[in-house]
Amino acid sequence: MRELVVLGTASQVPTRQRNHNGYLLRWDTEGLLFDPGEGTQRQMQFAGVSATGITRICLTHFHGDHCLGLPGVFARLNLDQVPHPVDVCYPGSGQVFFERLRDVVPYFSGLRERPVAAAGPVQLPDAPFTVEAVALSHRIETFGYRLTEPDGRRMLPDRLAALGIAGPDIGRLQREGSLRLPNGRAVGVEEVSAVRRGQRFAFVMDTRMCSGVEELAQDADMLVIEATFLDADAALAHEFGHLTAAEAARAAAAAGVRTLVLTHFSQRYGDLEGHRAEAAKYFDGELVVAEDLQRVPVPTRR
Repeated sequence: MRELVVLGTASQVPTRQRNHNGYLLRWDTEGLLFDPGEGTQRQMQFAGVSATGITRICLTHFHGDHCLGLPGVFARLNLDQVPHPVDVCYPGSGQVFFERLRDVVPYFSGLRERPVAAAGPVQLPDAPFTVEAVALSHRIETFGYRLTEPDGRRMLPDRLAALGIAGPDIGRLQREGSLRLPNGRAVGVEEVSAVRRGQRFAFVMDTRMCSGVEELAQDADMLVIEATFLDADAALAHEFGHLTAAEAARAAAAAGVRTLVLTHFSQRYGDLEGHRAEAAKYFDGELVVAEDLQRVPVPTRR
């Protein structure tokens, strides 16, 4: 199962309908928790999300609405005696803030700290995907994250049948990369398969429009991105280091995004239909204006 579980969609101030940030990406056996703001542990209860399902935690920056839920999550990992290690990725420049959040609750022995010092791949040696941190433009150091699954190959039944390859020989060909037929001919896996591009997921929070947004969004199957303001308040957005719904949608359209998830909405907007209408002017793919506790499937492979 690959899906996004939305735990909170507010920005600096929560509302009666929107909790602070929190997003769990369920990716097969992995669970990546992004930006757990205040109340995330309780939202996990409402969403039916268990702490044992968390394998990685990624923080974009150390503003409270993106990290104050971290102690509660750590405490729950410890209380539930989660048996596997959990990687925590965060801007290394905020090490002192991380330590304050970490040390106010009982220590979880499986915690593996992954401070991010600069843009580039994050070292996650046992992950079935790569995670890359990309610098964004906010009031403090902020990183977005991009998850990329390695490309695979899709076997083509008609070509296999034409060469008489069936049964266990198909598995042997996939494992070894080549197979010798009874007539002596060697068949390479590329002759009977096509490239299956790995899926890509991008997470963008708290930033002005910058090259990092464009880089993260490029060819993403799903882009989760802040849309704090509407274009009528674009000056405020730029002043405080945020995006408008229109800016997020234009970036997604230019990058070839398939599913666009807008979130991190300012409390000034009680009704989010304006965000939907503004984004729809520029983006014609699957558009989701996120709601708390919503589940959004990652689109199937191309």
